[in-house]
Amino acid sequence: MKHALKDMTWIEFRERLADRPVMLLPLGSQEEQGPHAPMGDYMLTERIAHLAAEKSGAIAAPIMPFGYADFFKTVPGGIQLRASTFTAILDDMASAFLEHGIERLVIFNGHSSNAPLIDQTVRLIKKRTGVSIPALHIWRILPASLWKDALGDTANAAKGHGGDPLTSVYKHLYPELLRPDLISKSPKKSAFGMATDGVQGATYKGAPIAMPLDVTDVTDNGIISGDPTLATAEAGRFITEWLVNFTADFVAHWRSCDPRNINDAGGA
Repeated sequence: MKHALKDMTWIEFRERLADRPVMLLPLGSQEEQGPHAPMGDYMLTERIAHLAAEKSGAIAAPIMPFGYADFFKTVPGGIQLRASTFTAILDDMASAFLEHGIERLVIFNGHSSNAPLIDQTVRLIKKRTGVSIPALHIWRILPASLWKDALGDTANAAKGHGGDPLTSVYKHLYPELLRPDLISKSPKKSAFGMATDGVQGATYKGAPIAMPLDVTDVTDNGIISGDPTLATAEAGRFITEWLVNFTADFVAHWRSCDPRNINDAGGA
């Protein structure tokens, strides 16, 4: 049985509708991931979405590979969508299914900066149609216990943009695309005499100060935080399998729910 919509004929897809399938809507990003990793991190989201669809009986829609990542514009090779463009595309993606009565949708998001715009969009869709659309922000839902099991005592040092979980998952799914020989240390920069705290801002006397920083304001090699040398293929396998299993469990629950009725607990 096919589980990727892109592989189906429209007749095959129509035949699946009798089973009230759950549709995964994968979202990713094309952005730098440090000097050692491919910029197309959407490849990871797409692959995991297909694995989860196969395990759960869901159908994975084609991935939208570009996300909202304004702070990466200073690095060549990225493709960033304006906020208005992103929300319009996501609305159109969901509407393509809702207009045919396909209402069990799940957003499968692999780029954290998409999250606020996803929230805005699904709220508007709910107001307009009455349908709730949940979102799985896949790198955010990894529990602390999983990090410990996957990377042991190095977990906190490994985590971050340019580090894990993406580097380990790349080592598991696409090891041939990595360039570990390009990894180099990059001292964190200051902004207006203050220590930077990622691209979200800086700190002053221990307090967070929000300000618009680009990735090149923070680091010269694209590694914002985390140590990619600590990544392992085994940790990547562990993380991937957890995400596939978790998503399959959620799909089974969502399939039993009425997305128009918040009081419907489904099979819970």
